[in-house]
Amino acid sequence: MSSPTIKAVLVLDGNDGTRIHAKYFAKELLDHETQLKFEKNLFNKTKSQNARSEAEIVMLDRTISVYRQGMDVSLYVVGSVEENELILTEVLKGLYDSLSAILRHQMEKRVLLENLELVLLAVDELVDGGLILESDPNAIANRVLMRNAEGGETNVAELTVSQALESARKQLARSFAA
Repeated sequence: MSSPTIKAVLVLDGNDGTRIHAKYFAKELLDHETQLKFEKNLFNKTKSQNARSEAEIVMLDRTISVYRQGMDVSLYVVGSVEENELILTEVLKGLYDSLSAILRHQMEKRVLLENLELVLLAVDELVDGGLILESDPNAIANRVLMRNAEGGETNVAELTVSQALESARKQLARSFAA
């Protein structure tokens, strides 16, 4: 038995299906034209559904996609037809709940675009190379916001250079604001 893998994580505009963010891991979906066609077909198949309160599952082009909608965005986790839907749903739940916490429960396109770097970091904390790294929304949110597991600030020795500079910039801004 192999490890569960993800073919793609997508964030699409809920009105017209245009891409807000997409990260593909499957070889058959690496071509840009193939990706756009897949996204269009997936959105067209799911746009009339109401998946605001819980995840829905759909099969398309030999894949299983689980999705959930925000105000005007749709989040998708795509796996192969052999993949367990419960695992895909758990990954989607981790993404949706972590983004909801990071964005203060404002799951709408404008807020996602204004905080796109946090969306990118959340997806990177969730899945890497198709392998599931983390599905706990609190752990993902804390890592994206550079907090430790308990929600406090991360030890400076554990930060990368860019993270340390960002942390220093925030602390400096707080000291000037006080």
